[in-house]
Amino acid sequence: MGNAHLHAIHVHPVKAVRGQAPREAVVEPWGLAGDRRWMLIDDGGKVVTQRQLPRLARAAAELLPDGGVRLSAPGMEPLTVPVPGSAGTVPVQIFRDKVEAVPAEGDSAHVWCSTYLGIGARLVFLDDPATRRPVDPEYARPGDTVSFADGFPLLLTTTASLDALNALIAQGDHADEGPLPMNRFRPNVVVTGTDAWAEDDWSRLAVGEVTFRVAKPCGRCVVTTTDQDSSARGREPLYSLGRHRRLGGKLVFGQNLVPLSRGTIRVGDPVRILE
Repeated sequence: MGNAHLHAIHVHPVKAVRGQAPREAVVEPWGLAGDRRWMLIDDGGKVVTQRQLPRLARAAAELLPDGGVRLSAPGMEPLTVPVPGSAGTVPVQIFRDKVEAVPAEGDSAHVWCSTYLGIGARLVFLDDPATRRPVDPEYARPGDTVSFADGFPLLLTTTASLDALNALIAQGDHADEGPLPMNRFRPNVVVTGTDAWAEDDWSRLAVGEVTFRVAKPCGRCVVTTTDQDSSARGREPLYSLGRHRRLGGKLVFGQNLVPLSRGTIRVGDPVRILE
């Protein structure tokens, strides 16, 4: 573990949409700065993700310095969406959680998202991540909050475990689908220089100057079977995870993290396992 270090950082400004890979990122209590502060909802106020609409994989969001986003997608003119002002919040449903969020101002984002997706879709912003949405109480400590991420502030994966998973895929019934790239798993931090599946045994780690608690393994869903370039769906990696990485009824890959401190992480930072 002496040479473990941070291989990549990924920030997804809009949940379920392609993000970016900066060289450094600020760690806030609820996640990386700018990560999943925006999300799409349907006309009923429920979150819209690649689970229902795999074509979201082909849309992209660039984080702007003020926290706004620039949206782009095939066949669409790019659209800049600023952080909404002091408009009131609306209730939104993100899986089991009901959260207050602020709609994007005006109609342009609504029209753009609805046109691209072919359904009524609105873009909403998490204005106050410190108070709006607590982490799952089964795994949280008092005061832990999260952005619009699935359930936890950050997701960690390792290159060694992806290599091991791709080796399993190559030996399985859908070998033609592999090897898979890391973007299938939409992580925030990717660590290299470890043994395969070493992260299963971690409970606390430091990336550069920032420390994290490992909350739980990440259960994987159908999004991982979605090619993030074409939006086509296959059987892997869920087929191989189901045969080799089943834990407590979940198919697991990666670990969910909760920050224990603030700071900036940078590609190349050493990763130390504290316990």
